[in-house]
Amino acid sequence: MDIQILPLDETKLKPVPEHDFGFGNKFANRMFSQKYTAGVGWHDAQIGPYAPFTLDPATAVFHYAQEIFEGLKAYRRPDGNINLFRPWENMKRFNNSARRMAMAPVDEEEHLAAIAKLVELESKWVPRVPGAALYIRPTMIATEAALGVHASTEYLHYVIIGPVGSYFKEGFNPVPVYISDQYRRAVRGGVGSAKTGGNYAASLFVGEDAKTKGYSQVLWLDAIEGRYIEEVGAMNIAFVYEGKHIVTPQLTGSILPGVTRDSVLTLGRDLGYEVSEEQIDVNEMLADVQSGRITEVFGCGTAAVIAPVGKFGYKDEEYIINNYEVGPVAKQLFDELTGIQYGRIPDRFGWTMMIEAE
Repeated sequence: MDIQILPLDETKLKPVPEHDFGFGNKFANRMFSQKYTAGVGWHDAQIGPYAPFTLDPATAVFHYAQEIFEGLKAYRRPDGNINLFRPWENMKRFNNSARRMAMAPVDEEEHLAAIAKLVELESKWVPRVPGAALYIRPTMIATEAALGVHASTEYLHYVIIGPVGSYFKEGFNPVPVYISDQYRRAVRGGVGSAKTGGNYAASLFVGEDAKTKGYSQVLWLDAIEGRYIEEVGAMNIAFVYEGKHIVTPQLTGSILPGVTRDSVLTLGRDLGYEVSEEQIDVNEMLADVQSGRITEVFGCGTAAVIAPVGKFGYKDEEYIINNYEVGPVAKQLFDELTGIQYGRIPDRFGWTMMIEAE
């Protein structure tokens, strides 16, 4: 792919923030984009100024939700250079999502090269503050301007980046989680395993209601029987039994195959824990929390990395986990994962890709 690098208007450059990053509300001065046309393929690849799009009111994405995205981060290393964490897995998942949504896949190597070039050009936006990182959001939307339910013949693929701090206001502290007993997020055979906006839209109603009850996230149950645990908010979830056995719900087609989830499973085994993927019944899980057999619960995902769960709310009952304290397994996994991501400890798995900073 030949990427055209467009000049920036020096008078319109946004200053690089040094702190108070928030999450997902500040963006660098440049972005990547390319277009797809049936019969032509991908074309017009460029890195240029961050700017709005002009789209026809009949554009397909507005009406039929043909849209996908990814999320990964760039981390500032102690030597000043930058790490990407397992980015090729995000490129692969992006294409898996595209195929499920009947969209045009992109060349994975070229996609990653475009992201690396964008991060290199905007390397000043990668925070040097501990715990902060540069969030990377690749996106694809259907852009054919025509009504009628069919796969679009035109697409826009773009990447925006911006500095982020902690995903949760609690930081690396336990969060309260509400278990939805009435509403469902995704169903087997649907698009739950694709990273598409509709999955997140389906969660908003319950998520807002949970916040009024004092909870940060929602734990979703399966849509067929309403008893098996799936995801928590925008993360995968894991349970620690008796301090030594890490269990996460098995992938059924309605659960997003998280890169952090896979990293936790690999790292857990490497650290000597028993690790398994199983169907987890919500009632059995809550009984195990009450008995103390489950000693820790945590969510895992790109945004938060590891998010300890302090309590569950389910059918007007509360279930406190580990005295609402961060457990040793979650802490060890968090320290190991972030140590590799930021380049503070050796990467024994070959998970990182280094970009030299200017």
